[in-house]
Amino acid sequence: MMKNFKYLFLLLLPFLLTSCVTTKDVRYMQPSESLVINEEGLIPYNVPVYRITKNDMLNLNIVTTPKGDAAQFYSSLNASGTNGAQAVPSGGASGGGSGPGGNISFYFNGLKVDSNGDINIFGIGYIKAEGRTVEDLTKEIQDKVNENFQEGKSEVRLNTNGITYYILGDVETTGLTGEKVVHKNILTITEALAINGGMNRTIDRKNIVIHRKLPEGIKVAKIDLTREDIMNSPYYYVQNGDEIYLNTRAKSLNGFGKDPVQTLTTGVSVITTALSIYLLLKNL
Repeated sequence: MMKNFKYLFLLLLPFLLTSCVTTKDVRYMQPSESLVINEEGLIPYNVPVYRITKNDMLNLNIVTTPKGDAAQFYSSLNASGTNGAQAVPSGGASGGGSGPGGNISFYFNGLKVDSNGDINIFGIGYIKAEGRTVEDLTKEIQDKVNENFQEGKSEVRLNTNGITYYILGDVETTGLTGEKVVHKNILTITEALAINGGMNRTIDRKNIVIHRKLPEGIKVAKIDLTREDIMNSPYYYVQNGDEIYLNTRAKSLNGFGKDPVQTLTTGVSVITTALSIYLLLKNL
């Protein structure tokens, strides 16, 4: 009996060993010869410029002189600013209303990029927004405002509602998944994951899928967080509207690979079950 048990254990041992998760599977940013650095030994930034797409929501504020002449012209929504200035949210929103599924106040009061790729600003009219940067669009709106008011007496402030991105994983990453909003200009994927508690061992760090919304369509990319040369990729930086898919490691689906104790427990259970079946058949 013991002899048969040894044979059975030897047969299962390779399977147990290949099912274990190694440090190379879970360690972030491992050295890579393809990492690009400059003459000063620094990793150059490769931050993609966000370009506005259809159905985006924008926040527009026009700050004017204390008399608020521009407020009366550009919007019926007037709010008191600071230092005697007049902050005018023309198709904008500020504070409150946030929750799963977006910011309600921002949705109803923000400037929507329509199906033609335009925005409609009261007092100015339609302006092409799709495919342009926020900075470029801000400059054009500022020029339009300057046509009606003395230059230097008003300031256009145009923004998105921060960086909104989405994380989707399996049932074991419930606390990590969902809609996320950060109010930063630059956000890396490692920062995005760290903000939300990081990833457990069931996630395949070598197979992270990103769906990026572009004016031309949706771009699908796969990244490997175990390689440090990911920092050279434009997908290392999260953009507004990104969808990040966390795939479950195949080893974890069969009960192996989550942690050493669980791997050992599962292995012992497999051996015990196989041995029980063998003894049952033998005694028939």
